[in-house]
Amino acid sequence: MKHLFYFLSFITSLHFVNAQVKYETIESSKLGESREIKIQLPRGYDASEDKGFPLFIVLDGDYMFEAVAGNVDYYSYWEDMPGAIVVGVNQIDKRFDDCMYSEQNSLPIETGAAFFEFIGMELIPYIEKTYKVGKFKVAVGHGETANFINYYLLKPDPVFSAYVSISPELAPNMIDYLPEALGKIQAKTFYYLANTKNDTSSLKKGTEALNTDILAVNNEKLTFTFDSFENASHYSVPTYAIPRAIESIFKVYQPISRKEYKDVILELEISPVLYLQEKYQTINDVLGIDKKVLINDFKAISAAIEKNETYEYFEELGKMARKAYPETLLGTYYIARFYEETGEPKKAMRTYQAGYTLKEIAGITKDIMLEKADLIKEDFGY
Repeated sequence: MKHLFYFLSFITSLHFVNAQVKYETIESSKLGESREIKIQLPRGYDASEDKGFPLFIVLDGDYMFEAVAGNVDYYSYWEDMPGAIVVGVNQIDKRFDDCMYSEQNSLPIETGAAFFEFIGMELIPYIEKTYKVGKFKVAVGHGETANFINYYLLKPDPVFSAYVSISPELAPNMIDYLPEALGKIQAKTFYYLANTKNDTSSLKKGTEALNTDILAVNNEKLTFTFDSFENASHYSVPTYAIPRAIESIFKVYQPISRKEYKDVILELEISPVLYLQEKYQTINDVLGIDKKVLINDFKAISAAIEKNETYEYFEELGKMARKAYPETLLGTYYIARFYEETGEPKKAMRTYQAGYTLKEIAGITKDIMLEKADLIKEDFGY
């Protein structure tokens, strides 16, 4: 655990050489004042490209922005999540006012209601107008602001698709409001909740009760994760929770892992190619990103087909690979394997030979293609 903490501390202290960080001031009619924000754009961000990025709105941006931005930059660098726009809202000396709620019904009032409208009606529209924002939006809060982000879930059509609530100081009625709201959501929603064993007893009691109630919610649209960290303090827990939240929220985006290959793909009763198609369709549907199928994922599915000797699936895998990488040997190789293992050696030989003009990829070389064609020719006397 100590090594993990040092690792996370390193991540969150990264100097953003390649990511673009901006500091801006927004005049707000809702707040009746200006508010400072920090903006990190993804590496290689190009305003001329027709591409939208997920948006993180980070409350307590005066100290939470760097922790979130560092992890987003790190995970997107390794392609475990898409590049994303991170916006931190400065709340120095304003936190209490921004998070004000009614003692009667626990809902935002006065300055809290104004801040709620500022985020939804001014800040997000401004970012969407100024930068390339996609449909997937994430709200991040800690302590009082972790309670505040839940108010957006109580609206009929929530603006956020994912919520990262770290050691929330829950309003009295929130434990009743939130599970009910999560039970009614119609769109895919991710909710990440975390605390630390070193939080105050009242805070721990509240988050544990909320965890129990959300676990009882029966809604296939909800993906819920709860973590309780052993050694973190209330102030260091974001450095533990943020990477875990990113991994949970963007799990579908990540390359197929060894564990997923072993525990899921090898045990499938359906076509592993269909599994791969559904994975990338989910990325498109949920995140709004048309992601190209990774070579790693093609190799994982191919290995599963070989392992389970379900060679009939090579044909559909080959068609997918030809569409994704049309100038390479990948799709041709898989289709040749299909012919070879399903009793059509002559077609297999010709398909291997036809790949000679294509580019090598993923360890599949022209020499391998010709060798396989020659072996078939020897075996069958063609």
